[in-house]
Amino acid sequence: THTIPMLSLDNAFTEEEIVEFDQRLKRFLKDDSPITYVAEPKLDGLAVELVYIDGILSVGSTRGDGITGEDVTQNLRTIKTVPLRFLHKDSEKIPSRLEVRGEVYMKIKAFQELNRTREEKGEPKFANPRNAAAGSLRQLDSSITAKRPLDIFFYGLGVVEGYSFSSHWEVLQTLPRWGFKVNPKIELCQNIKEVIEYYHQMEKIREELDYEIDGVVIKVNDLALQEKLGTISRSPRWAIAYKFSPQKGTTKIIDIIPQVGRTGAITPVAVMEPVFLSGVKVSRATLHNQDEIDKKDIRIGDTVIVQRAGDVIPEVVSAVKEKRTGKEVPFKIPSKCPVCGSSVVRLKGEAIHRCINLSCPAQLKKSIKHFASKRAMDIDGLGDKLIEKLVDEGLIRNVADLYQLKVEDLARLERMAEKSATNIINAIKKSKERDLERFIYALGIRHVGEHIAKILAEKYPQLEKLMEASEEELVQIDEIGPEVARSIVSFFTQKSNRELISRLKKVGIKISAPKKKKETKLQGKTFVFTGALSQFTREEAKRLVESLGGKVSSSVSKNTDYVVAGADPGSKYEKAKALGITILNEDEFKKITQP
Repeated sequence: THTIPMLSLDNAFTEEEIVEFDQRLKRFLKDDSPITYVAEPKLDGLAVELVYIDGILSVGSTRGDGITGEDVTQNLRTIKTVPLRFLHKDSEKIPSRLEVRGEVYMKIKAFQELNRTREEKGEPKFANPRNAAAGSLRQLDSSITAKRPLDIFFYGLGVVEGYSFSSHWEVLQTLPRWGFKVNPKIELCQNIKEVIEYYHQMEKIREELDYEIDGVVIKVNDLALQEKLGTISRSPRWAIAYKFSPQKGTTKIIDIIPQVGRTGAITPVAVMEPVFLSGVKVSRATLHNQDEIDKKDIRIGDTVIVQRAGDVIPEVVSAVKEKRTGKEVPFKIPSKCPVCGSSVVRLKGEAIHRCINLSCPAQLKKSIKHFASKRAMDIDGLGDKLIEKLVDEGLIRNVADLYQLKVEDLARLERMAEKSATNIINAIKKSKERDLERFIYALGIRHVGEHIAKILAEKYPQLEKLMEASEEELVQIDEIGPEVARSIVSFFTQKSNRELISRLKKVGIKISAPKKKKETKLQGKTFVFTGALSQFTREEAKRLVESLGGKVSSSVSKNTDYVVAGADPGSKYEKAKALGITILNEDEFKKITQP
């Protein structure tokens, strides 16, 4: 578990968006002074976090979902540019704990050589350097990882104890002194104009680099300002990724097929002759909806220009009409579902066509996959292929049927050992107890992601109250607009959905309400922890403060209310003393957090 979440970044694609980012920060800070930024190349690799205790590598993990990653310590140890211990002078002070973050990548020439070797051995080639790096780092056998040409650039920190920094630039200048490789192309920019100049400079030299980049990352340099700016949902307010314009290619549309999603949405997908974009083979791209197809006048058989939007999602930009032969065929979304044959409708005001059959196998498979996913009910071992098999065999017709499955039902399936079947049934049983926000998210209500699910769970601790909420009531809640409110009410007024929730309760699903934050003297108080705690883990202490209405920060400032000092406290302790901030030992901390 990452002590400080490894958040993803918001993206910007234009100069206007970057200028607006700068203006937004100034408005938030109520200060029009120029902001100093650090600009860095945005590598297309795999993010990791390494923890060093007293200068020695202790554990390393992938970013994962931002909260919990995969332990890849042994594999990271095999990367030559990962220091196993700090390279520092004996007299130099180092942190007692350092959580350092980096991007594992593979140089382009090394990637090409690896693929050449794999081809000679008759092994499948990797699609791009990112996939090669990710696949190599996740190997179960670290001796295989050791043979792969992996590299790493370090770019930031999580928790630091026994040492303090005042700026991100200072961090990036200090890390190489301790043996951590930092990208030499980083730059300190005194204002947003210099950031934009840096972006254009990196765009020019992009093809000359021996590693792939898909943009630049911009971060506020002052760490105290970063703390003040904080985060929005799942990304920091103080950083943004400024992505390069996507690379384009030309190919031909062989067919357009309608795909059915978990909410019944029918999405037209272009099947194309394969084309390579930014090192990735692209052969399919969503065409979104009928309006989009009509607007771009895209037909089966057309020669088209394609790009990877944000260098990620394949997108058909336009048809090359001068190459038409007259044999091209216009496409219309069918009036019957391609999976179950039920009627397809397009509701007023919507661009999407939908299958109206809630028992449609295509919808069912995707809704069960969502329900069982890690961030929803987290049913370990219930993968996509197994779910498809269970639906195809008629063993499940809705998510409630999962809880009726027996070991022998699974054991009968092809390639399913009894031990695996037992483990999956146990995982299904374990998922019967989940908190309300996970359950709301698992239901798959349109427009309700994890963040909105959490807001709803806090506002309606009893599911029954949420089920009866009106649109007028819901739009009064911060961050819930008319479209989201309409979707929630529509979901809970459908008889089939209410029956499904009733069935889930009957099969033993127990939904726990979110713990109420107590209005105590910790309400609105900011805590900082320093030194080694003996009675709590950092995460336990953080959760305790937050459950009582407080907030935990990673650095001491004049806005800090309490510093909790464990054994061997670092510079935060000294700074707290200098600022006259109340310092608590663990026993005093326990006392003020007890009921």
